[in-house]
Amino acid sequence: MPDMLVRLYALPESRAGRLGPDISIRRAMAPERRTVVCWVGEHFGAGWAGEAEAAFSSTPTRIHIALHQGALVGFACHDVTALGFFGPTGVDGTMRGRGIGEALLIESLIAMRAAGYAYAIIGGAGPTEFYTRTVGAVEIPDSTPGIYADLLRPDNGAEPEPRE
Repeated sequence: MPDMLVRLYALPESRAGRLGPDISIRRAMAPERRTVVCWVGEHFGAGWAGEAEAAFSSTPTRIHIALHQGALVGFACHDVTALGFFGPTGVDGTMRGRGIGEALLIESLIAMRAAGYAYAIIGGAGPTEFYTRTVGAVEIPDSTPGIYADLLRPDNGAEPEPRE
């Protein structure tokens, strides 16, 4: 999967307010670390849980979460695998199609812009059409396998989890 480049100075406006009264997007807080990391691991695997954990190593945290009636239903990280990188991100399968992933993406990218970045890289972008449509991301030529090429694999020889 290719890496993609996003112009942060040309982002659409936030979508978080359009999700309805029962869904909210916000940065996770340090006391939520165990809850969030366990949820990410349960829903998306150990690799992404590791990246989510790394997102709690700074203040403010580098992870946004989506809540549906107070329950965790999605997350998006930035600046965890490498500075300037967005991801990983994921939404609970039962909540997809409601705009939550789009809102998480845009909120994370807005946070990166506020931190001083002009561009962001989406590493190993899975749904490239989604990123192009939502934030105008473009594929970076010759970027596969990119930074994840030498990723330590589990002892069982399984491939690493796909990036979303």
